[in-house]
Order: sequence, then C-alpha cells, then structure tokens
Amino acid sequence: MLDDLLTQFLDHLRYERNVSAHTLRNYESDLQQFLNYLAPSDSKGKRDEPDIRQIDHITIREWLSTLHSDHKRKTSIARKLAALRTFFQFLVREGVIELNPAKLVATPRKEKKLPAHLSIEDAIRFIETPDTETDFGKRDRAILELLYATGVRVSELVQLNLRDIDFKNKLLRVLGKRSKERIVPFGDPAAKALKDYIVVREKFLMNAPATKRDAQPLILNYQGTRMTTRSVGRLVEKYIRLCAGIHDISPHGLRHSFATHLLDSGADLRDIQELLGHARLSTTQIYTHVSMEKLIEVYDKAHPKA
Repeated sequence: MLDDLLTQFLDHLRYERNVSAHTLRNYESDLQQFLNYLAPSDSKGKRDEPDIRQIDHITIREWLSTLHSDHKRKTSIARKLAALRTFFQFLVREGVIELNPAKLVATPRKEKKLPAHLSIEDAIRFIETPDTETDFGKRDRAILELLYATGVRVSELVQLNLRDIDFKNKLLRVLGKRSKERIVPFGDPAAKALKDYIVVREKFLMNAPATKRDAQPLILNYQGTRMTTRSVGRLVEKYIRLCAGIHDISPHGLRHSFATHLLDSGADLRDIQELLGHARLSTTQIYTHVSMEKLIEVYDKAHPKA
C-alpha cells in the first residue's frame, strides 16, 4: 500500500504540480529512504508494510534521529522532513489519513555558514588574471571587474543589457529578485574594463547567426549570444586554476568579497543592503560576523595578552 501511495504522490507531483525532474528525484529518493526505514525490503524486494495510519510524529523523529547519528547534514535532514510533510499532506487531501504527523516535527536549525571571500589583495590579483591582450581576456576581465565592483549576482550580471550601463555617471541598472530594480555604482577599473570589452564585443556578436543576433545583451559568449550563469561559473573556475593561492571561491564569492570589504572600510550596513539588493537587513548582517572574525584574528595576532 505504501509503495502504491508513493507512486500516486509522485504522479501528482509530475502531472499536477509539474515539478522539475531534479525535484522529483529528490522526493522519490527521500521518501523511499523513509519507507525502507519503516519496512526494509527482503532479498526478493518485498516488505512487510506498516499501516500508514499508525505512523506518527514520534516515528518520524526517530527516523530523523538516525539520520543525525549517520552525520547527515542538517540541510539534508530538513529537506527530507519537507518531503515527508508534502507527502502526508497529499494523503490528507486524498482522505487516506486525517492529520499530517510531519507537521508536529520541528525543522532542524540550519548551520550558519559564513560566506567565503577573498582578501583585498587576492581579489585584485584574481580579477587581473585574464590576459587582456586577447578578446576573450578583455571580456573575462570585464566580468570579474563588474562582479567585484558592484556585488551583483551572476544571474543579474548575465541579464544586463548595454542600455543598463551609464558610463558618464558610472552607474549600473540591475534587475534583481522579484523584478526589483536598483542602481549600483562602479569605479574606474570596472569602467575601463567594460570599455575595452565593448570595443571587441562586436566580434562576438557577429558569430551569432543573423536570425539569432541580438545586440542588446552586454555579456556575450563565443557564439555571440547571451552568456549563461553556468558559463560564468566555468569561467571563474578556469581563473581559479590559473591564479596561484586562490581556492574555494565561486562567482558568488566575489559578491561576498565586495560586501565584506565595504563593511571593513566603514560602510553602513543599510547602504550595503541596498547595494546587494537584499530584501531584509538580517540577510546582510552575516557580513558583520565575517568582519568580527577578522577583528578577532587581528586581536589574537597583535595583543600581547591574547
């Protein structure tokens, strides 16, 4: 019965809610893991299934406890609990059970991970890695300069159009999450890198077939079409390999570096919030923890009684 109910639920997700294949695989994997915990399959693939109506919040807590004992990450445990809640809610809707037992189980508190960022020296060295004697190097330098100079998300960067740049005032018009627009300033290095790239940008554009040629996008790939977030990610990985001493930095890491360096230099947290396009100040406040770590590190090295 449980296997049949799971099949019905997955069909509901696939055909009624139209979830992605990736999400569907996660649901199936998490719920199968729970069913295997309740009733492990024998060598012939059969299981002695429990009554679905007998599953309560204590059973779910015990399962989550075993996951915790197996050193599963809290984010992974939280995802599995969310899958259970959705599954049991479906069963309530279908009249199979009366109450959703997973609603009585608290979501594990997620670990707060401090964002990875570069020192000012490493950020400059990393940004200057592309060979600006080449057309690709000019484009890549412009990408890295913009990411660090403005703190934009990669998804925002690739959506930029030429008309979004105000060279005279060195301002960038960015369309952020929930289609919220913001204006972000940039400095002379980013302005120069952009101008150098725009000189050769026409060469990229001419690689696109005439029917697909769009003169609006700012950042173009070698095919002359708008660059994707994945391509920017690969580009950053390429320069990580070329830049000695730089490790574990992502395109988002340049955004974190932008915010951290502003805060370290005395910028107001609310101004940083505005520049980053954060809806809540609490999201921006994580950078105060990063700066505090640096402060403690300096204290430990410098104070004779540390």
